[in-house]
Amino acid sequence: MWVARGEASQLQEICGGEMVLVLPWCDQLRVLCHPSVGGFWTHCGWNSTLESAFAGVPMLTFPLFLDQDPNSNQIVEDRKIGWRVKREPGTEKFVTKQEIAQLVQSFMDLDSIEGKQMRNRTRQVRDMSRKATEEEDGSSVINLDAFISDISQNHRH
Repeated sequence: MWVARGEASQLQEICGGEMVLVLPWCDQLRVLCHPSVGGFWTHCGWNSTLESAFAGVPMLTFPLFLDQDPNSNQIVEDRKIGWRVKREPGTEKFVTKQEIAQLVQSFMDLDSIEGKQMRNRTRQVRDMSRKATEEEDGSSVINLDAFISDISQNHRH
């Protein structure tokens, strides 16, 4: 499944017609939360990173610019919930379709020890994310309540 604004029909033709679904828009979090999704190729934008972590989906990171490189580092090196799609640093060299096919095949190997460990860590991050947002004592709930309380008190002055 690909989401491509403006080029959906052209990308559909390039990618092989019936084997690929190309859409101009989708509810990314809803897709990522579907149990059939085994991985997410991402540019590592902040929203995509948060949504994938919340959904518990491991990521293939392909950062392009700005905050995407540090986000990729968090995913790959710090949290170990994804792999980096490698390009030669400082060049415009593209990743070949053979390299991508091999990487995706390895990434989706459910029997590899490395893959099992990554998926386990991803589930742990998912559980922490959901606790933070869904439970009364979750950090996101507490922090949002504190923020609303703070701006409400300052508004009265």
